[in-house]
Amino acid sequence: MRTCVTQSMRRRVSFLPFLLLLVASACARQVLTTSTSVAPRSDASGTSRGVVATLGPLSGSETVNYILGRGLLVPVSGIVASQLRDTFDEGRDGGRVHRALDILAPRGTPVLAADDGRVLRVRRNSLGGNTVYATDPAGRVVYYYAHLDAYQPGLAEGATIARGDVLGIVGTTGNAPKDTPHLHFQVMRMPADGKYWDGEAINPYPLFLLLHAARP
Repeated sequence: MRTCVTQSMRRRVSFLPFLLLLVASACARQVLTTSTSVAPRSDASGTSRGVVATLGPLSGSETVNYILGRGLLVPVSGIVASQLRDTFDEGRDGGRVHRALDILAPRGTPVLAADDGRVLRVRRNSLGGNTVYATDPAGRVVYYYAHLDAYQPGLAEGATIARGDVLGIVGTTGNAPKDTPHLHFQVMRMPADGKYWDGEAINPYPLFLLLHAARP
């Protein structure tokens, strides 16, 4: 079922019209922003990673509605949308822009799959530390989980996962401050060339707020 930000979501959360206007504006602005991801463009050997099959790319606005329709789970156990803080546009070292959501939680808190789908990569890199890339069942959206202290035993590339499955635990690997355990969670539109590590980033923060407000 497709969820429309401008029509059906307004009806379901009519008690929050100002929030809807604010979030819809944020969605429209962020989907036009080019991604600056903490993910590497190539593996340790310098060879570009492979391409994954998709059902075809979606436009930015279609992707936002598609993600809302999937009903994403906040991917850290015990954390709800009202506890989140928008860190998408924050600056980072080296002149980078964050383009992701930092979800703070105690070290060792389970990291959960935000959506059903498939694991694309389970690998460590210098910035993200222990990381997981996953996609939705249709291969149209990429979810990136970084700074994990450890992986869930048995987690492997190509595995099918369900929303809420444990992927690992919150930590500070990579370039995360050692005294600030958190999950770096990024949502990206799958690019037409299938290079999932380099997709256009979409801010998940307003989407989580909309989904939280729409639930009874």
